[in-house]
Amino acid sequence: MAIVVNMPRLSDTMEEGTVVKWLKQVGDVISEGDILAEIETDKATMEFESFNEGTLLHIGIQEGDAAPVDALLAIIGEQGEDISALLSGGAQEAPEASAAEVAVPAATATATALPEGVIVVNMPRLSDTMEEGTVATWLKKVGDVIEEGDILAEIETDKATMEFESFNAGTLLYIGIGEGEAAPVDSLLAIIGPSGADISAVLNPAAAPVVTASVAANDAAVAPVATPAPKAPVTPAAVLNASVQAGRIFASPLAKKLAKEKGISLSEVKGTGEQGRIVKIDIERFTPVAAQAALATSATPFSAQAPILDAGEEHYTEVKNSQMRKVIAKRLGESKFSAPHYYLTVEVDMDNAMASRSQINSLPDTKVSFNDMVLKASAMALKKHPQVNTTWQGDTTRFNSHVHMGVAVAVPDGLVVPVVRFADQQSLSQIGAAVKDLAGKARDKKLTPAEMEGSTFTVSNLGMFGIQEFTSIINQPNSAILSVGAIVQKPVVKGGAVIVGNTMKVTLACDHRTVDGATAAAFLQTLQAFLENPVTMLA
Repeated sequence: MAIVVNMPRLSDTMEEGTVVKWLKQVGDVISEGDILAEIETDKATMEFESFNEGTLLHIGIQEGDAAPVDALLAIIGEQGEDISALLSGGAQEAPEASAAEVAVPAATATATALPEGVIVVNMPRLSDTMEEGTVATWLKKVGDVIEEGDILAEIETDKATMEFESFNAGTLLYIGIGEGEAAPVDSLLAIIGPSGADISAVLNPAAAPVVTASVAANDAAVAPVATPAPKAPVTPAAVLNASVQAGRIFASPLAKKLAKEKGISLSEVKGTGEQGRIVKIDIERFTPVAAQAALATSATPFSAQAPILDAGEEHYTEVKNSQMRKVIAKRLGESKFSAPHYYLTVEVDMDNAMASRSQINSLPDTKVSFNDMVLKASAMALKKHPQVNTTWQGDTTRFNSHVHMGVAVAVPDGLVVPVVRFADQQSLSQIGAAVKDLAGKARDKKLTPAEMEGSTFTVSNLGMFGIQEFTSIINQPNSAILSVGAIVQKPVVKGGAVIVGNTMKVTLACDHRTVDGATAAAFLQTLQAFLENPVTMLA
């Protein structure tokens, strides 16, 4: 039986996609996992794989053409199968194009026929790199009436905690993933339908007739269900308002939940998030006032969990890795072991940069940092050395004519890299304002996926921590990352005399597949010239 493959939703904001390249042609035999096409979304160009087997019988969107999400992309079936009814009636009229049969990037699952009006909501893919999500807070409970557009839950991805809204109306009949629990994309998240509907066949598919279907990654209206282990419905605690209001405490939903579980009063916790907001790590590190004196000498970051030990007694505490931490480990591991890294370091005379910054910051309503100056200098240097502003793609190398600067920002759970777009076209003050805004959102987990995608080069700065020199792992798909150390006062030789000067070391990590040593050295020379003569960045 022919399967209709529709234009997938490859990002949470994607409304239409463009077929950049077909990697299969009509008549080709398709295996599950084969890459069908490269599709350009509103955020990136991504490979789209097949979750079905058969012969490619029809291509509905040609290379270079754009179409809305769920438009007929292709038809896969048995060789010689008659698909005239699908083509004449359109994908939306064909039975294969129903919600239960749409093929989009997700896992293929075994599903049962659903009772009328019952909708299965799966764990959505809220970013293009998301592989699993954690339910931070349920905003609805079993039995609640759901309207289209209602926020069902807050879900922690590998990048941020995001609100997930319902695309269906009905009664919340079942919750499949409890607060604080993690599950892969497309796992059973919830079931919505008419009040009193019998969903036993959905929860126990072994006792029901089985059909095979492909599960959509982002569309909450898709019907197939990844077979779950039956579990009791989860009734969430009352949802607290995390906004700043009179008489209320500014805290994330997950922090509030953890505080309640641990019996911690939020009024006693000092927040480290934006504007003093209490976040998850503040609860994990909180030490009750009564115990602070006894633990004052302890260096354990999770002092609230660490007992006072007798001499010679071994003890350890295990903390569950967040989605962000797990993805950081995976991505950096992939980068380090796939890209041949090498490193080049230069020492920059920062005397002129310090004087220029003082003059700039003396202007009303103007505030720039040394990091802003490094970003601007790097962006301008990339325009002069386009080989560094590239992406390795296997058979090809992509030369990016635009300069989008990734800025590494430390957050309680790890590291995120928001992106300053078209940095070479922005002034120092514009870059400074953009970085301040993005860093604030990052620390409060309010960055959107779009604000963390598309970088062509990355800067990581540990100078504010007194680190003089270090190396970084390349933030793929970038070809290079710049590590920025502290400005150090030291004896330097100028004009044949030893004087007190200010220097800063920067180290460039490069992917040798795209950037050769001489190219990287030339880039660093240009970067050094801009920083040592900041007036050239204003020309």
